[in-house]
Amino acid sequence: MTDLEPAAMTVVRLDKKGDFAEWRAAARHLLAQHIPPHQVDWRGPDNDMSLFGDQLGAAPIRQEKAEGRAPTISLPRELVDMADHIICHRSADVPARLYRLFWRVQADRYLLGRKTDDDVHWARKMVKNISRDIHKMHAFVRFRHLGVGDDGRENYAAWFEPEHLTLRLGAPFFQRRFSGMNWAIITPDARAIWDGQRLVMGEGGQRDDVPDHDVVEQQWRAYYGAIFNPARVKISAMRSEMPKKYWHNLPEAQDIASLLAGAEQRVAMMQAAEHQTPNKRTEKWQKNAQAALADVLGGAGDGLDAPENLEQLGRSLDQCRRCSLHCAATQAVRGEGPVDAALMMVGEQPGDQEDLAGRPFVGPAGQLLTEMMAQNGLTRSDIYMTNAVKHFKFQPRGKMRLHQRPTAGEIDKCRWWLDLERQMVRPKFIITLGATALRGVLGPKGKLADLRGQVIPLSDGAVLFPTIHPSYLLRLPDKEKAAEERAMFAADLRRAAQHLAAAGVG
Repeated sequence: MTDLEPAAMTVVRLDKKGDFAEWRAAARHLLAQHIPPHQVDWRGPDNDMSLFGDQLGAAPIRQEKAEGRAPTISLPRELVDMADHIICHRSADVPARLYRLFWRVQADRYLLGRKTDDDVHWARKMVKNISRDIHKMHAFVRFRHLGVGDDGRENYAAWFEPEHLTLRLGAPFFQRRFSGMNWAIITPDARAIWDGQRLVMGEGGQRDDVPDHDVVEQQWRAYYGAIFNPARVKISAMRSEMPKKYWHNLPEAQDIASLLAGAEQRVAMMQAAEHQTPNKRTEKWQKNAQAALADVLGGAGDGLDAPENLEQLGRSLDQCRRCSLHCAATQAVRGEGPVDAALMMVGEQPGDQEDLAGRPFVGPAGQLLTEMMAQNGLTRSDIYMTNAVKHFKFQPRGKMRLHQRPTAGEIDKCRWWLDLERQMVRPKFIITLGATALRGVLGPKGKLADLRGQVIPLSDGAVLFPTIHPSYLLRLPDKEKAAEERAMFAADLRRAAQHLAAAGVG
C-alpha cells in the first residue's frame, strides 16, 4: 500500500483584518497560480500558527515578478462587490470561504444565480449581516463636540463599537452628511478622520479617546425625552431596531429606563386630561386648504400681489404650496433664460441633479439635450428653459431618489406658474418635451403620440412643437431603437430651428 504524501500548503498571511485590497491581491495571485482552495492556509494577524501546523511543509505565497503579460483574472462585478462587504465580517473562516467562492466561479460563471448553493447562500447571508451592521452605525453613532479648531471649523468625535469591521464602508456616509465639520469616528479596530478635504483611515482606539459628554448631548437628551410618546411604546420593536448592545454608546439610552418606567402613568394622565376642541383655524385650513392656497398664490385675500416679472416669480415659487411635492423636494426649480426669448422649451419636472442645483436641465438628460440642440441649429443661451412641474417628485430607494411621473392633478396645479411664465416671456415658439410638458401647455387635450411632429398654433399666437423628453433616449436598452428615436428627436429639433429661422429669430 502506497503512502500518500499530503500536498504542500500555500500559506497566505494577511496583515490587516477586513482589508479587502490585501485579500483580493492575494486571491488573484492564487487564482493565477491555479492553487485550489484546499491547498491554501489563510492566516490573519491574530493566528500566526497554521490551522494544520507547520508539519505539512507549508510554503509562503510566491509574489513572482511577471515576465511578459500577467494572467488576467475575470470576475463578476457582483461578486467583487459582495466580497468587499464580506471580508469585513469577523468570522475567522471568511478569507478561506470567500476564496473558495472565487475559485468556483471561475468554472461556473452562473454560480451566483444558484441561491440554493451552500457557498452562495453563505455569501448573501454575510452581505446582509454587514449591510445591517453599516445601517446600525449610521443610526447609532453620536458625535461629541470638541471645540473649534485652528482652521475655524467645529471639531467632533464619536466612539462606536460595531459588530464587524465596517468602519471603512460606513465612514463615507458621514463624509457626505457632515462635510462642513471636522470629525473622527473611533472604534476598537480602526478610526476614520475627516478634515474637510480627505477621509483618512487609521488605527483603532479606546473609549477614553472621546469625551464622555458635551453640551450637544444634553440638548439631544432633552429633545429625545420631549418626543418620547409613552402611548406608542413597543419594547420588542424598540429593542429590535435599537439593540441593547448599542445602548451604552447612546446618550439617550441612559434615559430610556426612566422613560419606560413612567410610560404607563403618563398614558393614564393623557387619557384623563380634559378633551380640547380642535383649533378652529386649523380645522378651517384642513377643509379649505386648496382654495386658500390658490387665493394666496393668485394674489387675493392676504394683500399679496401676483408676481409681475420672472424675478418675483422665482421668489414666489420658493413659497409654493399648491401641492404636496414641495414637502420632499430640496427646492423649487425656476425657469432660466432670456426674458424675451423667442423660443421656450418646457420639460417635465426637475430631476435629482436639478433639484440639488436649483437649475433646469443640468442632469444627464439636460446634457444630452444641450448637445443635440447644438447639433441641430438651436443655441441654449437663446432659449428660455423651464418645466411643467417645478418640484422634483421621487421615490426614495436606499441612497437613491428614483424619478416618479407627476400626476395629472399635480401638473394642472403647477400650470398656474407655467402660464405666468408664458405671459412674461411671450415666446413665439414652444417646444414641449414629453407628455407631462404637453399637458402643462395644452391641458388634457391630446396625446403626445398623436401630436408629435405637428406644428400647432396656440391661442396666444405662439407655435407649439411637441416631442419626446431626452430622458426617454437614455432609458432605451435596445441600441437600434435608441438610434432610431434619437434620429427622430434630432429631426424634431431641426424642424423647430427651421421655423425660427424662417421667422427671422433663428
